[in-house]
Amino acid sequence: MKELICIVCPKGCHLKVDEENGYAVTGNTCLKGAEYGKNELLNPMRVVTSTVKAEGGAYPRCSVKTAGSIPKEKIFEVMEALNSVTLKAPVKTGDIVIKDVCGTGVDVVATRSL
Repeated sequence: MKELICIVCPKGCHLKVDEENGYAVTGNTCLKGAEYGKNELLNPMRVVTSTVKAEGGAYPRCSVKTAGSIPKEKIFEVMEALNSVTLKAPVKTGDIVIKDVCGTGVDVVATRSL
């Protein structure tokens, strides 16, 4: 039995996931919590937020995030890819910074305009 705190909403339900009983989840107050508990053990996913270097704008860095969730084990690989990026102004919110980052099928997008 694994114990987790759900991060889907601000309630922070204390979940118990029974791996030996088909990943049955208890302690959740909504269906999203049950889905989170099962997925967290089978295939944990995360949205990555960070910054990348920027030139020619008002700021030396631009905030970015993955447009969707990526496998948790790819986080460090994605961060390495972001470290190699330098954007040139102008940049608009939503512009794709890296397409299909690290083969995840998820783009990294700018979250601010420069």
